[in-house]
Amino acid sequence: MAELSDPRVAVYIDFDNIVISRYDQVYGRGAFMANKSRSGATKSPAAEPNDDERALRATVDVGAILDYATSFGTVVISRAFADWSVPANSRYSRQLVDRAVDLTQLFPTALYTKNGADIRLSVDVVEDMFRLPDITHVVIVAGDSDFIPLAQRCKRLGRYVVGIGVAGATSRQLAAACNEFAYYGELPGVMPDRAPEVAAPVTADGAVVDAAAAAAPVARTRAARVPAQVSTEPAAATAATPVAEQPVKKRTRRASSPATELAIEPAREPEVREPEAREPEPDPNAVASDLLLRAMRVLHAKTDEDWVHSGGVKSQMQRMDPSFNEKSLGFKSFSDFVKSRSDAIQQGTGSPAGRIKLKPHANRR
Repeated sequence: MAELSDPRVAVYIDFDNIVISRYDQVYGRGAFMANKSRSGATKSPAAEPNDDERALRATVDVGAILDYATSFGTVVISRAFADWSVPANSRYSRQLVDRAVDLTQLFPTALYTKNGADIRLSVDVVEDMFRLPDITHVVIVAGDSDFIPLAQRCKRLGRYVVGIGVAGATSRQLAAACNEFAYYGELPGVMPDRAPEVAAPVTADGAVVDAAAAAAPVARTRAARVPAQVSTEPAAATAATPVAEQPVKKRTRRASSPATELAIEPAREPEVREPEAREPEPDPNAVASDLLLRAMRVLHAKTDEDWVHSGGVKSQMQRMDPSFNEKSLGFKSFSDFVKSRSDAIQQGTGSPAGRIKLKPHANRR
């Protein structure tokens, strides 16, 4: 449980800035606007990755940002500023809400609103500094030089200012105005950039198969699975029967009644709907193991020491996920929980007691 004397952290995210900067970092300067990735209106050629694939490769790991912020103390304020109605931002709303981030909606008042998030974010920060004097750390996730006066003002008010931005899209003056600055790609837990791997189908002799030709058998297979439409017309044999041999039937009201017509229609099989697939519940032990590794990586990055105290690790885990409790997983103590993760965690021997560290293979990103 966090004590009242613990550092208290406020996190403010210029979400448009971090998303655009990350996209341009992966695909080149100005690629976000050129590809119209904000609205996803354009479709890429068949030979190029579509908008969803591009956005997936340039995804911002919000969890890594918040995990790093918790290393300074207990996060009491976390806000993200953006227009959440556009696809480029709305795809992040679920993971932001899951981490208790307040989504501040910025309604566009014009076709292009410059500095909309900058002004709103700055106003909120200054208001919170005077309204909540117990805030000790301010984390600003952005890269614009417009935030330099804000960082300087927070420092004059006695706050420790931490900046987080994307390399290549961050003002050097902003980094200098902060007490501490970290680049997004260097945060613990952020995966390095990897080019998308698309394996083309090949034949047994190693020849590359044309995509359209490879898709043709699949299309034919799908077409074969579609049942033929049931015809309600008379059979061909009946149509070929001579008129003289066909018995003459008298028309009656009963024969032409709707009830009789419905009775002679072929029976239709009831439509069977497959049950909706539900997302499986995550394994609590796997979630706890991942939380332990993330907390260890954050502490290793902050202290530059191989060994950390287990008590500090547990406090960091609870700041990252307040619902963590080793007793709910069947362990009597946190030490027993750590011992059960001996494949990734190494425990120290001798004095001082309670020292642990990540094994080399577990420390890899």
